[in-house]
Amino acid sequence: MNEPAQESITVLVADDQSLLRGTFRLLIDSCPGLATVGEASSGQEAVNLAQREHPDVILMDIRMPQLDGIEATRLICGSPETERSRVIILTTFDLDQYVYAALRAGASGFLLKDTPPADLLKAIGVVAAGEALLAPTVTRRLIGEFARRLRPSHVPAPELATVTSREREVLTLIGRGLTNQEIAGHLHISLATARTHVGHLLTKLAARDRAQLVITAYETGLVTPRPPG
Repeated sequence: MNEPAQESITVLVADDQSLLRGTFRLLIDSCPGLATVGEASSGQEAVNLAQREHPDVILMDIRMPQLDGIEATRLICGSPETERSRVIILTTFDLDQYVYAALRAGASGFLLKDTPPADLLKAIGVVAAGEALLAPTVTRRLIGEFARRLRPSHVPAPELATVTSREREVLTLIGRGLTNQEIAGHLHISLATARTHVGHLLTKLAARDRAQLVITAYETGLVTPRPPG
């Protein structure tokens, strides 16, 4: 008996440069298991298309007319209608403070616009699966650069009041960039138990995605930025 065909991961491309949009679309549509469902040239168009098409993943530029990528991300991630869509921010500078703002608005990760094609396609799959942090080393460097500026280390972290000691351990490991499988191995627990802890953290901390848990781990001091060099 033939197995049912696996559904493709659907992708929306939002960028104000038509050439870049077309390049991304051609690349995505040439990859088995991926399919674009539209292009947006502005943030507002991205929001409208996300509401209509409900893509699994959105490639979102930050600097766009009408509505920038940060506000578009906030509207998409904050709406029950589109909350299942995962946003990947496209940027030219990996320590861009606007990228950090987009992550806080709900984006799942970011990529440089000159990312090799194979890495871009892999990233879409990683974000759609939701169990790993996209480019963990670079993402942690960005978050570490900006997160602690918002809250001095001596300020208590009331959001951790309902988090158990085991969940704090898991949150710390997420902040260090570990996947669910790596967390399970590190703590000598099953993968299912690791996923359960992550799910509890997402609920208790009102975080929609792994990237927001990493931000919380840094802002509350569970993970501290490493000094440069």
